[in-house]
Amino acid sequence: MRKKHNTIIIFLILIFCFLGFMGAAAYMKFKSAETNITSEYIEADNEIDEEKSAVKNLDDITEVIEEPRISTINLLAVGDIMFHSPQYKAAFNKETLSYDFTSTFRHIKKYVEKANIALGNFETVTAGEEIPFSGFPRFNTPKESLLALKETGFDILATANNHCLDHGKTGLIRTIDNINEYGMKNIGTYKEPNNNILIEEIENIRIGFLSYTYGLNGMDSTLTGEELSYMVNRIDEEKIKGDIEKVRSSDIDLIVVFIHWGNEYQREPSSYQIELGEKMVEWGANIILGSHPHVIQRSQIINKDGKDNFIIYSMGNFLSNQRKETMDNSYTEDGVMINLEIEKDFSCQQTVIKNIQYIPTWVYKYRENNKLFFEILPIDDYINGELNVSIVDSLKGRLKKSYDDTMSKMSEN
Repeated sequence: MRKKHNTIIIFLILIFCFLGFMGAAAYMKFKSAETNITSEYIEADNEIDEEKSAVKNLDDITEVIEEPRISTINLLAVGDIMFHSPQYKAAFNKETLSYDFTSTFRHIKKYVEKANIALGNFETVTAGEEIPFSGFPRFNTPKESLLALKETGFDILATANNHCLDHGKTGLIRTIDNINEYGMKNIGTYKEPNNNILIEEIENIRIGFLSYTYGLNGMDSTLTGEELSYMVNRIDEEKIKGDIEKVRSSDIDLIVVFIHWGNEYQREPSSYQIELGEKMVEWGANIILGSHPHVIQRSQIINKDGKDNFIIYSMGNFLSNQRKETMDNSYTEDGVMINLEIEKDFSCQQTVIKNIQYIPTWVYKYRENNKLFFEILPIDDYINGELNVSIVDSLKGRLKKSYDDTMSKMSEN
């Protein structure tokens, strides 16, 4: 009986051992599965972290390879702005005893004020009303002419021309002061030494402006030798070359030279104009704007070091009383506005002339209600019916001829 009892106890012990072993095995299997699951979660988390890191790195790369920054501005230039006696007399208001020239520019104002910089050749002086107002040969114009130019949108006026000393030192200085009074700047004539370079910065594009004239109509004697050396920029190749080099050393993107040169009423540039123009490009000028001939001369593109540079030898008369009736020369009625699109790519620090637009103009002189008017017409706008201007049939042919003559010269480059 005792033996049987012992057998039962041993059997129970074996059962408990077996159950313990099976429990331990199940526990180990469970822990192994838990470990595997945890490992999978860790691996998944690591993959997510790696993806996040990759996205972050991609963002960094995107920031590095963002679109290059580019600035674009427009520079608009016009030729000779002259005020002969019929023009300032037409601008006089007998009731207010004042002058108003604004209507002359009303049709081209939208082009001028749209430009970032607009400039032209102011071929007269504003010496003051105590000196009688006069036209050719010694100009003196009411300073309200400058107010009209300012209100039209002009920023810079070239004053180095053969009429800048028509009333001597006084006329030259007063003209500069009046230009400044109306918030504009001038180039080519100066009141003080070492002031002959104008630098303008627009949209982070730095442009240097220079201006020179071939002569002074024999009025050089109204200044002393010392005054003449700095008050008027005359064409001197060594001086021009030195000025261009000086501008180039001033962290400049572009150099503009406004130059009064050539032969009056000749529709082809002289050999000297061509020679000097090419020299100035070689020295570092990028845009050369010609005035003085009073008729339009051709333009030219010169490529230097892979970069296009622009010359127009004469932009004609933007405004004057010169015309077929007064000069027996219809070409003196013609002008052209040059709109230059300038682009700077900051990724490579390159500034180029991106586009050139030619806008032919014509000076319309007419009488209405016994009053004389002068208006500058953008010819293309008239042809397209965008101008509310009534022109007699006898003049419409001249308007179309003016457009064709101008554009034929511009296509010669």
